[in-house]
Amino acid sequence: MTGVQFGEHPYLSVESDVYFCTYSPDGMSFAVGLKSGDIQLYSTSTWEMIQTLKGHGGIVQGVVFSPDGNLICSGSWDKTVRIWIMESGLCQHTLTDHTANVYCVAFSPHGNQIASSSADKTIRLWNPTTGNCCQILLGHEGKVYCVVYSPESDRLASGSNDLTVRLWNVATRECTYIFNGHSDVIWGVAFSPLGDQVVSASDDTTIRLWDLESRNCRHILEGHGAGVIRVVYSPKGDQVFSTSNDGTVRVWDVQSGTCHHIMTGHVGTVSCIAYSPSGDMVASGSFDETVRLWDVSVGGSRHISSGHSYAVLNVKCSPKGNSIVSCSGDRTIRLWDVETGACLRALSGNSGLVLGVAFSPQGNQIASGGADETVRLWDVDTGTCKHILTGHTGAVSAIAYSPQGDQVASSSWDKTVRLWNATTGEHCGTLNGHTDPVFGVAYSPDGSLIATGSVDESVRLWDVGTMACTNTLSHSNTVDDVVISHGGDQLASASGDSTVRLWNVATGECSMILIGHADEVTRLAYSPMGDLLASASGDKTVRLWDVASGQCRAVIRNFQGAVLGVAWILSPDTNFLVTSCEDGSVLKWQVIEEEEQCHVNLCWAATNGSLTVSGASIQDVRGLTSLNKQLLKQRGAEGEPENPFREVSKKVITMASVVSQMRQPPDRTVPDFSPPITNISDEQPRQHAEQQVEQQGGAAE
Repeated sequence: MTGVQFGEHPYLSVESDVYFCTYSPDGMSFAVGLKSGDIQLYSTSTWEMIQTLKGHGGIVQGVVFSPDGNLICSGSWDKTVRIWIMESGLCQHTLTDHTANVYCVAFSPHGNQIASSSADKTIRLWNPTTGNCCQILLGHEGKVYCVVYSPESDRLASGSNDLTVRLWNVATRECTYIFNGHSDVIWGVAFSPLGDQVVSASDDTTIRLWDLESRNCRHILEGHGAGVIRVVYSPKGDQVFSTSNDGTVRVWDVQSGTCHHIMTGHVGTVSCIAYSPSGDMVASGSFDETVRLWDVSVGGSRHISSGHSYAVLNVKCSPKGNSIVSCSGDRTIRLWDVETGACLRALSGNSGLVLGVAFSPQGNQIASGGADETVRLWDVDTGTCKHILTGHTGAVSAIAYSPQGDQVASSSWDKTVRLWNATTGEHCGTLNGHTDPVFGVAYSPDGSLIATGSVDESVRLWDVGTMACTNTLSHSNTVDDVVISHGGDQLASASGDSTVRLWNVATGECSMILIGHADEVTRLAYSPMGDLLASASGDKTVRLWDVASGQCRAVIRNFQGAVLGVAWILSPDTNFLVTSCEDGSVLKWQVIEEEEQCHVNLCWAATNGSLTVSGASIQDVRGLTSLNKQLLKQRGAEGEPENPFREVSKKVITMASVVSQMRQPPDRTVPDFSPPITNISDEQPRQHAEQQVEQQGGAAE
């Protein structure tokens, strides 16, 4: 990772995979359980290691401090639970009653009991003073991966690979309720601070919030691209933090169930997370042999929102003009509020990058297509996937709704365009004729024609009723996108030859070639009034063209990557534009038309929240703290900051950004912006390597 995320602190580098981490009750110490079998203790004032506890003969997957901070309890794959004296680091007791791996340990809030869960399908309760086993809780039919006490110490919650979450009465040792709903292993559970909720994390990629009074599932939180490993409530109980095999930490709002932030930086499974007792810091541990520290008290402007973690490949506006939909290489689709830029909902389910997205004319449905060769139909209100349409044998590159909203057209790398019933999802027909992948598709305003653009350097017009090709328009390079004007008389095509061509739909003649871009033109969009055409390009700009004269009236520059999506927002008084970029950003712009030119102002930015510092020089910079220096150098900054005890000459500091190259290669192979997931056994959460996309804003000329 080369980007510094706002609120991030330097990470701790250890010599083994991190399986668990936790703060001491006073927040002064921090413990890490490692694959090597060691437990490392750190001082949180300096984040220097102060002690290593050795003795376990296997992975330490559970570590917890006693409420008074005098003891540490650990559980290991060597089948033992150990109780350590914090001050001396000596092992006071080794508890050996489990017959298989110990996955989790928990101290009761009152400090008079320890609970441990194991692959032997049991939960054992221990006296921390004597080390004696007080009770065995039986009931789970599979390995018990997690156990936690309620705030009042009177209940336990546990999760297992029998797909259940169980509640236990500590006094009677009875199972009082079984929650069903997850479809895969449950790795983590946590009680809310008030004890009225339990949250569970599962390998089915979901998080479930369970209401303990009604016994109902309050929310199903979806967004992670792989199994969810651990969950923890914020001290106030208003947020849940989750870790995953997808290498991310997500922050969820408990009331609404929406994802508010995605923390990226780990390059392996994020196996654990811990909140500091003060509530201002979160620590996450990973199989990448690091612990990352995040300052959760850092707040941002309401106009800068957390967004996609990879390139945003397309963007569209709702018919009512109140929301925006974007799709990304992070395998998600996001809905944004037009006014504030807040992320309203994240839709997940695709197993590969999502290339195309569109709103239905009624605004109640979204269609998406991606590298997994499927078309998905989503309900906007609930965020649920209503239909998964299969039939394409290549990545689905673009999506379009008919003006009536009864049909969906999808273009594909399999050289075809398929038509689908938007209500039932049934296949209605296939347009065959292109000799290379089809990148663009659009309906005419009356729904009688479909236009398509292809790598075969042609634009084709099709009769929707007969599905016959009525005209073929020739380009000199790949056609990346096609759009038809609101009047239906003009067609615009975007090409790899850096031009935009305007065509007469009736005659098929090219009426104008718009020249100005320095790289391939990726997307096009007509303004609501139809007088302007916006073009997005790999040259990191968006151009606004006068359709009548062909004059370029504005250029939006300085995007930190290829601009991959552009759309106009329907507004009664003012023109607004939204763009998406390979740097992971979604930006909203106000377009003010004057006689000769257009002025463009940035309204808000939804980004991946990181600052690119790779290659930046910090040589002789004044005022950097040791933490600042450590974090910047970990992110690729070069040089040494000024020593305050000696004079140095003033230097000019140049910030050189290194932007990830995420363009399609010459052979037009589908670019894989989403990292692979390796399948392994349930003994160890899946690992996952990520690439980080740097983020910057755009400036208008």
